Amino acid sequence: MKTWDVIIIGAGIIGLSLAISLRKQGLRVLVVERGEPGREASYAAAGMLAPTGVEIPAALTNLAAASACLYPEFVHELEDESGVEVDWREHGTILLSSESGFPERAQRLSPEELCSLEPELGRTCVSTGGCTAALVDESSVDPRLLVKSALQAARHRDVDISSGSEVEAVLTSGERAVGVRTERASYTAATIVNCAGAWTATIAPHQFPVRPVKGQMLAVVQGPAVRHVIRADNVYVVPRKDGRLVIGSTLENAGYDKQVDSSTIKVLFHSAIELLPGLERCKQHEVWAGLRPGTPDNLPIMGETSIRGYFVASGHYRDGILLSPITAQVMTSVILGREPEVDISSFAASRFG
Repeated sequence: MKTWDVIIIGAGIIGLSLAISLRKQGLRVLVVERGEPGREASYAAAGMLAPTGVEIPAALTNLAAASACLYPEFVHELEDESGVEVDWREHGTILLSSESGFPERAQRLSPEELCSLEPELGRTCVSTGGCTAALVDESSVDPRLLVKSALQAARHRDVDISSGSEVEAVLTSGERAVGVRTERASYTAATIVNCAGAWTATIAPHQFPVRPVKGQMLAVVQGPAVRHVIRADNVYVVPRKDGRLVIGSTLENAGYDKQVDSSTIKVLFHSAIELLPGLERCKQHEVWAGLRPGTPDNLPIMGETSIRGYFVASGHYRDGILLSPITAQVMTSVILGREPEVDISSFAASRFG
């Protein structure tokens, strides 16, 4: 019977990145995924890499900044090993706000500068006079291509992947983990890592306070040429290399419901049109909803649990794509008994009692 050194629960970008990192250390890794690899929160994300955005909690800034620094090499390695380009873009983000609440490092833009960077956006803001603008040096990535690349790279490194079978429980012997039980079979390993995203809390015996937070989004094609990510108070627009414009998103406590509501999509679309009137002539390409893994304090849960050999790396909420490289790095160190490169003590599961 085949055995592994590590079993990772969940084949989103966090689980796949960690699997690749552990394989680099020579460990035998099995990833167990309840559905299709990479098709949950990672697939639904917009892919904005905003380490100093207003949505980033103060406690997360060091981790986010460290992860952003790792991204160029992270992307290069994935593309090199998989042959899949991930559409990593470094054109920057234009922030629009009626309250001028910009990060310190943001470069304020005059109306003329805004028109030069994004002509249609600039004309709209000048005509309405209702917003101020700033430019920040941020990047973005296409999460679907990123996950596809990570999946190919994991297979290239001989990571085993079992999909279509949900993990029901982590198996223990005495006070330590010894494997996992799924609907169909049991698998053995001395180290288990729960990277199950919004489903983290459904796996016995621990009840981590991770809940699904629904986000509805849409993508359009044949719209205005947009070079930068655009983030306003109530909507964002993220351009892709293939011409799509991704528009999002909502924050809803709706359990595991992933149904799309047409009226919600309509509101998002019209909010985007107010910024970019040319969107009105677009053809709608796709609508979808994803489930982010949220926690009570909007911070991830990372580290070893009270069960020896059982670790968790989940609850990344809106920042799973951004935090995947640093999560893989620090969790690899923790699993191997080394001092992590960034202090993650404030993200321990024990903070919830």
